[in-house]
Amino acid sequence: MSLEEHTNMIREKSSDMEANGKKVKIDLMGDGYIFIDGATTPPTVSNEDNEADVTLVINDENFEGLLDGSLNPQMAFMMGKLKIEGDMGLALKLGDLFQ
Repeated sequence: MSLEEHTNMIREKSSDMEANGKKVKIDLMGDGYIFIDGATTPPTVSNEDNEADVTLVINDENFEGLLDGSLNPQMAFMMGKLKIEGDMGLALKLGDLFQ
């Protein structure tokens, strides 16, 4: 999948989320960024490399697994396929994006 397809999928999955004022960045390890700004309802999703409350660092292949459900987010973290920088509590609340 391309960065644009990933971004559109996250935009679609986050469309029913309430504003929480938090910012999330997904770092696709050289393949780009997906930035979710939770200041609005629905959240604004872009490809900007902005400061975030939590950053998820994952390669493109594993990110696709998260999106299609073939890779469990908790298992990905425990296996080192997903790194979390910042607010771990916020990261735990992002499970809805990956179901």
